[in-house]
Amino acid sequence: MSARVDDLLRECAPQVLGALVRRHRQFDLCEDAVQEALLAAAQQWPGEGVPQNPHGWLVAVAHRRVIDAIRSESASRAREERLALLEPPPADTPDTDDTLQLLALCCHPALSPPSQLALTLRAVGGLTTAEIASAFLVPGATMAQRISRAKKTLRDKDFDTPGDLTVVRHVLYLIFNEGYTASSGSDLARPDLTAEAIRLTRLLHRLRPDDDETVALLALMLLTDSRRPARTDAGGELVPLVEQDRTRWDAVQIAEGTALAERAIARGPLGPYELQAAIAAVHADAKTAADTDWRQIVGLYELLDKIAPSPVVTLNRAVAVAELRGPEAGLELLDGLELDGHRLAAVRAHLLERADRTAEARAAYLDAAARTGSLPERRYLERRAAVITPSA
Repeated sequence: MSARVDDLLRECAPQVLGALVRRHRQFDLCEDAVQEALLAAAQQWPGEGVPQNPHGWLVAVAHRRVIDAIRSESASRAREERLALLEPPPADTPDTDDTLQLLALCCHPALSPPSQLALTLRAVGGLTTAEIASAFLVPGATMAQRISRAKKTLRDKDFDTPGDLTVVRHVLYLIFNEGYTASSGSDLARPDLTAEAIRLTRLLHRLRPDDDETVALLALMLLTDSRRPARTDAGGELVPLVEQDRTRWDAVQIAEGTALAERAIARGPLGPYELQAAIAAVHADAKTAADTDWRQIVGLYELLDKIAPSPVVTLNRAVAVAELRGPEAGLELLDGLELDGHRLAAVRAHLLERADRTAEARAAYLDAAARTGSLPERRYLERRAAVITPSA
C-alpha cells in the first residue's frame, strides 16, 4: 500500500468511525465495520485510484457492513427491518469530520476516567490495546475488558452529549506523550501519534478558540515536538536535551508555539498547560543548553507544583533545581517520591552521577534500564551505566 493511501486511511479512520457511531450507536459493531472498510480500501485504492470523496466512500462501505452484520444477528425482526430500510449514505457524503465528537463521546461522564482515557486512545488515537495496557501498567487482557465494557456502556448514549473538556485535553496530551516517547518498541518516537494529537488539538482549538488551556496545550505540543529531529542520532539512538543540536529544532513550530503560549498566558489566569507551555518556551528560547534560564524554569515549576501537584511535576522540578542549585538539592526533592515506570530511577541516576556518587548512579541506571519498554531508552541507560568510572 502506498504511503499516500496509508496516511489517508489513518486520517479518515476516526472520522468514519465517528460518522457510523453517530448513526448506529453500536460502538463494537461500527468499529468492526470501519476496519473492514479500511481493508477494502487498502486492497482497491492502490490499483483503482483514490475516490474523489474518500471519506464518503468509506462511510458508505462501512455502513453496508453494519447492515450486513445486523441482518446476520439473531436480533428481533422489527429492529432488523427498521435498520435495513435505512438509506445508505450516498457516495458524495459531505466530507465532515466527526472525530472531535467521537472524542467527546469517548469522554462521556457515564465512563470512569480510566475508561475514558483507554477508549479514546483506542478509538481516536489508534493505539493498540497492548500499547494502552502498557501506558496504564495493567495486563493486556484487563485493558481489553475495560475497553469492551466502555463500548457497551456507550451503546445507548447520545452521540452529541458534550464531553468533559478537561478529560478531552488530558487524553490528547496522553496521545501526544505516547507518540513523543513511545512506551515500548524499537523506535524512540511515533510521529504518527504526535501528528494526530496535534491535529486533534488544532481541531479542538478551532471549536473552542477562547479556551486558554486548549491554546496552551497546542503550544506545548508544538514546542515539545519541535525538538524531535534532534532527539536521535543517525543510528536512532537517544540524544539527551543537553547534547542536542538545537539548529535542528523546528523553527516554524517554535515560532507558532511561542506565539500561542504568549497569547494564552497574557489572558490568564494561569493553568497547568499554560505553565508547561511557558517552561517549554523558555527551553526553546535558549540557543544552547548553557543559555537556559533555569531560575525562571524553577520558578514556573514551583508555581505548577502549587496549582497542579503530581509526582511527575516534582520529578521535573528536581531536574531544574539540580541545574540551578546542584545535584544534591535535586536529590533532596526526590526523597520519598513514588512514581511507576523508569523515569524516577533515570533522573535519580543522572543526579547521582553528577554528584559523583558513582556506585549508586550505576545501580540506578541499570534499575531504570530494566523498567523501560523502550529499546532506545534502555540502550542509552545501559550505556550510561557502562561508562561510569567508580570513585576511588
